Amino acid sequence: MKEIMIVSTNAHKIEEFKQMLEPLGFVVKSLLDADEKFDIVEDGTSFQENAAIKADFIRNQCNIMAIADDSGLEIDALNKEPGIHSARYLGHDTDYTYKNTVILERMKGVTNRSARFVSAIALAIPNQETKIFTGVFEGEIHTCIAGGNGFGYDPIFYVPECGCTSAELSPEAKNAISHRGKALEQVLAYLKEAGL
Repeated sequence: MKEIMIVSTNAHKIEEFKQMLEPLGFVVKSLLDADEKFDIVEDGTSFQENAAIKADFIRNQCNIMAIADDSGLEIDALNKEPGIHSARYLGHDTDYTYKNTVILERMKGVTNRSARFVSAIALAIPNQETKIFTGVFEGEIHTCIAGGNGFGYDPIFYVPECGCTSAELSPEAKNAISHRGKALEQVLAYLKEAGL
């Protein structure tokens, strides 16, 4: 049995990882399954640094293969905000409907609506150097909240080639083109190549 720990308590994120890793024969665990509560300080200055901090911490503490994602939304007109602070933007436990409403308000009348989701995934395997994989999902900030799929900023992230927001895509369609999907594809290719 190949065990892998997803360094996250975000149920949506864990489900996305499970959908992609379980078919490869991995038993997917997460911080929700852990007996103890880990206090991991994410003090990196990039998505890549924060992902590595989380994956390294769990690998070193639990001696298990660990995978950690640090991702967020970059909006060009807002100086790439919310960026690495996407989860904590406007307060740690702030509801995403409120966050999305505030962003739409700030983007009123702005013509450059280009934005992207970035995902850095760190794979930490015991006794090996940590590997980092990055995926980018280009799009625009929509003019309203639309769609009930996805989570976080998905309802305001418009995907021009699909003609809808990320939250209006099916989970399968989103995984095929999303930032996390692209980064995870690289992880899966690496795992297969390494015979893991």
